[in-house]
Amino acid sequence: MLHRSFPVAPLLLGLLVSPPAVLAELKAGAAIVDVTPVQLPVFVNGNMRSKSIDVISTRVNARAIVLDDGQERLAIVVVDSCMMSRPFLDEAKLLASQRTKIKPDRMMISATHTHSAPASMGCLGTDADPTYVPYLREKLAEAIAAAEANLEPARVGWAVENAAAFTALRRWIIRPDRIRNDPFGNPTVRATMHAGSNWDNVTGESGPEDPDLSLISIQSTDGRPIAVLANFSMHYFSGEKGLSADYFGRFCTGLEERLGQAADDKHQRFVGLMSHGCSGDIWRRDYKKPGDHPENNYTIKSYTQGLLKIATRAYENIDYDDDADLAMAEQRMQLDYRVPDAHRLEWAKRIVEGYGDRLPETQTEVYAREQVILHERQYTEIVVQAIRIGDIGIATTPNETYALTGLKLKLQSPLPNTMVIELANGGDGYIPPPEQHHLGGYNTWPARSAGLEIQAEPRITEAALASLESITRKSRREFRQSRGEAVDAILTLKPIAYWRMDEHSLPVAKDNSVLNLDAIYEPGVAFFLDGPQSDIFCRDGETNRAAHFAGGRMRARLPQIGEEYSVSLWFWNGMPVEARGTAGWMFSRGRHQGLGRGSDHIGLGGTETDPGKLVYQEANGKPSVGRTAIERWTWNHLTFMRGREGMVIFLNGEVDVTHKPRDPDQKGANLTDFFFGGRSDNDSNWEGRLDEIAVFDRTLTPDEVNILAK
Repeated sequence: MLHRSFPVAPLLLGLLVSPPAVLAELKAGAAIVDVTPVQLPVFVNGNMRSKSIDVISTRVNARAIVLDDGQERLAIVVVDSCMMSRPFLDEAKLLASQRTKIKPDRMMISATHTHSAPASMGCLGTDADPTYVPYLREKLAEAIAAAEANLEPARVGWAVENAAAFTALRRWIIRPDRIRNDPFGNPTVRATMHAGSNWDNVTGESGPEDPDLSLISIQSTDGRPIAVLANFSMHYFSGEKGLSADYFGRFCTGLEERLGQAADDKHQRFVGLMSHGCSGDIWRRDYKKPGDHPENNYTIKSYTQGLLKIATRAYENIDYDDDADLAMAEQRMQLDYRVPDAHRLEWAKRIVEGYGDRLPETQTEVYAREQVILHERQYTEIVVQAIRIGDIGIATTPNETYALTGLKLKLQSPLPNTMVIELANGGDGYIPPPEQHHLGGYNTWPARSAGLEIQAEPRITEAALASLESITRKSRREFRQSRGEAVDAILTLKPIAYWRMDEHSLPVAKDNSVLNLDAIYEPGVAFFLDGPQSDIFCRDGETNRAAHFAGGRMRARLPQIGEEYSVSLWFWNGMPVEARGTAGWMFSRGRHQGLGRGSDHIGLGGTETDPGKLVYQEANGKPSVGRTAIERWTWNHLTFMRGREGMVIFLNGEVDVTHKPRDPDQKGANLTDFFFGGRSDNDSNWEGRLDEIAVFDRTLTPDEVNILAK
């Protein structure tokens, strides 16, 4: 077992802040070094079982940029590798520092995450290739030294374009009646990769995508291209039989052909780099579209050409800064592994002893070995960095990071232009946001591929933001969605509470009314999904955001609400309506874990009523059923009003359900608990999205209902 050689670190331990910037001439150099193995076959990462390859489809490379402003000198390296360990990269940086004027903590080295490159670290069923590791270490130092040797006066610019057609969520939420078992025999898998290929099995995506294709362009002062560092969130393409740089390498080669020139006696070779954005839950296939949709049938060539077309368009409109100064910060943090308990460890050791000295071959054997390894290690050290190039920021994580995490960093960065590079300075596995651990799946199973503590994602995110603050000497931005005309219309009607559902983490749902009646999300909710009517709820092209409910609810206590009240909300059903008696309850006023006298419950009907139509239930009475069948995976507006004469539900501005109280003595005025995304007794909770929820202490007029339903 490893011994602790350093104390438990506070968040900012190891923060290295650059001195105050002094304007000086920016210099830049770039280089490409071939890191294709000379000895074949070679182990390859990216598979559950060990795999070796003895054929080369494309060369694999290390591409490096060195920047210097007279005060700071730093290196940025992107390697065609699945992932590289922090200890290995520390060794490579030390070696490079001995050959250059760059300190190890001023070097950022990241992997593209191609799944068809030589293995430089062990993970799951594959060990590091013993002959390739020392070879790659030497080549990384060579790349940094070569880029430094090419330093010349330079300028820098930024561009970003939307490339949504080339990225999508691969992790989808599974129906609650079809939960799968994990490798340890427990029914924990409520979300997993590629489940969206069967629409009958799923309720929707588990998170947002990040469509940004970002570019940092570096030119000589006379406009000759030196390097372009691109960043995009798409896991990998795959499909080539031999060693391959995947679409990352093809993009770089294409960029060099379009923008660059070969080296000559006077000029260095132009270098294109494609870094890996936050892609832990991302892939190229859009499961919202049928399998035969054109966007799901790219070849690796057509896919790369499509990205290059967008990048070239963005590049042509870049403005450049001739006086950009540099800053860089690094934090080293200790994080615990989620180690097995005594029972699981005993199970794992028994399996590992059973297959002896060979590598594991089955999923059970793989995860048994991983439990033993996590138990032996207990904890690890990780590296988080931030880089500033003028008003351009780079944040890094050493992990396979979800797109949501990348969006958190970009939206809160103190810099206006920020890219996030994952698998930088280490290969420490997936870091799902904490709420995603509740949904389970491969990305959460404890192993070197996903073994860090549940709070790893918020800790790493905080470290990256703190580092960005330190290199800018500015506070992070507070994220709040812009207020479109629909938001103003709702607030004009003076709701008691109004939740926009635009949060990106547990547990608080922020109330946007004057009373600040915040609600609480329960576990079983995913965040920052696309919401309804972005053009009227937001401004300037911003995407409206919504929460996706997967067994959890949002709970609010509203003692201000009496017997007469109204609720306005937008809903999106993800559950097949024939799957259970009630497809899902979306709103409930009642006592926790009970129905109770005077309680109200609104849902979408299933086999017990009329599938796909709204249902209203008073207490535990017989439901009243709506008139209109509602299409799955579409946004609709609902207004519910309880008045002295009865209840009425408007669907998209039209009366759909009416209900007369069966017991006029039943009063709801003393029921202060409001539940959204589920019923008060947790029966058949909502499986889908809710957004823009407003509660009023009165019944609304027809004109007001129409305003809300626009």
